[in-house]
Amino acid sequence: SPKCSTIATRSATDASVVKSPRAPKLAPQERLPAQRLGSGGATARPAGAARRSSLGDTAGVHAVSPDRSDAGDGSPERRPAVSALQRALLEWAEPRLRDLPWRRTRDPWRVLVAEVMLQQTGVARVRERYGEFCSRFPTPEACAAAPAGDVIEAWRGLGYNRRALHLHAAARRISATGDFPTSLDGLLALPGVGPYTSRAVLALAFERDVGVVDTNVGRLLARLAGRRLTRTEAQQAADRLVPPGQAWIWNQALFDLGATVCTRRAPACAPCPVRQHCAWRGEGPDPADGSAGVSVAQAPFEGSDRQGRGRLVEVLRAGPQPAAAAPRLMALESDLPRARRIVASLLADGLVAELDGTLRLPGE
Repeated sequence: SPKCSTIATRSATDASVVKSPRAPKLAPQERLPAQRLGSGGATARPAGAARRSSLGDTAGVHAVSPDRSDAGDGSPERRPAVSALQRALLEWAEPRLRDLPWRRTRDPWRVLVAEVMLQQTGVARVRERYGEFCSRFPTPEACAAAPAGDVIEAWRGLGYNRRALHLHAAARRISATGDFPTSLDGLLALPGVGPYTSRAVLALAFERDVGVVDTNVGRLLARLAGRRLTRTEAQQAADRLVPPGQAWIWNQALFDLGATVCTRRAPACAPCPVRQHCAWRGEGPDPADGSAGVSVAQAPFEGSDRQGRGRLVEVLRAGPQPAAAAPRLMALESDLPRARRIVASLLADGLVAELDGTLRLPGE
């Protein structure tokens, strides 16, 4: 059966694997121009950061170096280093690729749903909610036809409820035009869709040859290079590494390597399939810290405004409530100014509506 996608928060490991990660060929899709492999030049490296691979070159650094006018001639001597990295990762992924429900489709709507869910929610939790959400809203048209409150209700347990509103607005945009966007600019024009999500849909639904940089991939690229990368450098590196015609499996392999081996707190460098191409190998300061695309620790959830917002929305999923009860419902009776501020923010975001002194989800 077809297999398809992973963000942003893809840190959770999973024991189940896809037996064969090679994506079956679906309807032919237009592809973006392929990047030349190995054309990047060497970049300046901190002392001791460069590693020589078995191919006699600093493979990891060359693989992720951005194009520069003063370095990198695309000579054949450098191409094998990148090809060896690709081969090592794909061979590693073949028996290990995680079997995730959104990897079984090329439907761009279902890929978009998964990617929006995964932006700030762990794989395990998304896995629990994804199938039910797609059954309830199997197409953009079905989602667009539903009240926004129904989409928020179906978002239960995923957190960051504004994503549900963005997805509903995107569905309405797609439904109104009659076509799902197939270009980067078209996808970026959808509400709530940014550079990461747009490229994820291009690579994982339309199989375009683009790299997808989530937090796991951003961390992996920085460690391969042995230094922090800018956002432009990280994206150029990700694009350069995609083997032509294999964007789906390549990006999935990177996601899984970052989620299960090249993890943030305890990277398993010894068994890593691309160790010989890595400039870091777990020694010295982690170049992923502060590198583009790598998420940072969030403020504590307990006692935060996010917690108060979530509590109120969760209660409203069960039905309308008196506006005067909001402080109690958020456990903020002792801080009425804060409770009023949180309610005002929910009203401004469109997550809650107020009518005649009653709070409810929008569209109810």
